[in-house]
Amino acid sequence: MAHGTRRTHRTHRTRLLTALGCTALATTTVLAAAPPQAAAPPAVTVQPDPSRAQEEFEGWGTSLVWFANATGDYPPEVREKLADLVFGDSGLGLNIARYNIGGGNAPDVQDYLRPGGAVQGWWRAPDGTTREDTDWWDPDDPAHWNPDADRTQRWWVDRIKGDIDHWETFSNSPPWFMTKSGYVSGGFDATEDQLKEESVDDFAAYLTGATERLEKAHGIEVDTIAPFNEPNTDYWSTWLGPDSQPVGGRQEGAHIGPELQQKVLRALAPALAKSPTDAKISAMDETNPTLFAENWNSYPTEVRDLVDRLNVHTYGTEGRAAVRDLAKKAGKPLWMSEVEGEWDPDGQDFTDMRSGLGLAQHMVDDLRELEPSAWVFWQPVEDYNNMKPGGESEKGGNWGSIQLPFDCTAKDTLKTCPIRTNTKFDTARNFTHTIRPGDRLVTVDDASSAAAVRAGGGGATVVHVNSGGEERSVTVDLSKFSRVSPDATMTPVVTSAGGALEERDPVPVTDGRATFTVPAESVTSFVVDGVS
Repeated sequence: MAHGTRRTHRTHRTRLLTALGCTALATTTVLAAAPPQAAAPPAVTVQPDPSRAQEEFEGWGTSLVWFANATGDYPPEVREKLADLVFGDSGLGLNIARYNIGGGNAPDVQDYLRPGGAVQGWWRAPDGTTREDTDWWDPDDPAHWNPDADRTQRWWVDRIKGDIDHWETFSNSPPWFMTKSGYVSGGFDATEDQLKEESVDDFAAYLTGATERLEKAHGIEVDTIAPFNEPNTDYWSTWLGPDSQPVGGRQEGAHIGPELQQKVLRALAPALAKSPTDAKISAMDETNPTLFAENWNSYPTEVRDLVDRLNVHTYGTEGRAAVRDLAKKAGKPLWMSEVEGEWDPDGQDFTDMRSGLGLAQHMVDDLRELEPSAWVFWQPVEDYNNMKPGGESEKGGNWGSIQLPFDCTAKDTLKTCPIRTNTKFDTARNFTHTIRPGDRLVTVDDASSAAAVRAGGGGATVVHVNSGGEERSVTVDLSKFSRVSPDATMTPVVTSAGGALEERDPVPVTDGRATFTVPAESVTSFVVDGVS
């Protein structure tokens, strides 16, 4: 497959015009006292160290999951606008996509999952199949596969495949007939394994077969298959109402403890070896670094050897460095493969900088401490109806950088099905527009900054977060670079309450340093040219 080629874009380019004021002094015999000078802004010096560069950065991505499932049949003007915001050069510009292989509940189970959460499975059940019928599926029988499954998420695959450099398929839950509870939302006891041990081989065949069919139907190449999602947690459970019909949880998920994880990996590796797909295994997409390390350390060497890449989420933040070191010791690439969150305690708000600053600092911390080769959103698009006050919570929320209703119809327009962005959309673009695939993350000595050297070594980027209520003088010290050109410059690109991605005048680099005063509550990308 010929992957789409990307260019580095900086959008919403505006120049800050500085008005020079002149003071006329009255020619009187008494001079007015000079006004007191304003205190200098707090100062910080940031020194990137290009001698400590990581492997090439693969890029920025997202899972497709609920938003793609919900919007793939939306009116063209709505979904095209959404695609531009997520994958377009002036939007987030993402180049990695994770396709969700749905598990799917039995045909006779009423829908109880959240909007977008009921991702259709790739199986085709015989007529009359019920939840009690669990022994019918044969992965070698073409009649038991549905090649037309999941049309809405797959519209997105076709729409964005020219933008995507890396595809991953992943599973939140096995199909209902492979689970102990008979439901894809988890077991009745969230701490017990949900995948039936006798279905391990079938599950491996299901993941492999769905990936093969996805590749063939859409002309893409999948790099990796992730068989688990936050598997060793107590998140995933199903509960029934008085009529014995399920009323929750709201999404697909399955507890799969470390021992059962190992059995799945032992089954998936030979299934992939016999498959026409070249996809490898990534694991185990645990919810936080600490739990990831616990699972990984329980794997014997021969199971670790089956895993091509390590995936971890950062919903918990302790232990990032430990997972970084595990990946380096194993000689395997590491992705931060999912995160989202709330950083504004006051509820849904599209203009409050706290949301954008919170996400930006989290991104800085992940890049600095985890040193991943890719950074992936859970999904930057959320259901506005779920996030508005009275939706999932009384105050509403700011999950996602982009929100639109997940119940729009074919008759809707952008006016009746509006798309809204919050400050996370703007601050995230400070990273995705200026640290690009092929760049290399480097060590930096400031906890509010992340840095990278440009692909090929000619140039650098420092992204600095100022969460404080005062402007801040930031000096970028480039003395650790082997060459600093006499005409080197540093161009600030500023996102604050006053505007997004505002490109300011280049600052000359003098004696290996350049200084710029960033606004309060801002994220600034310093794009450095003329260093190597």
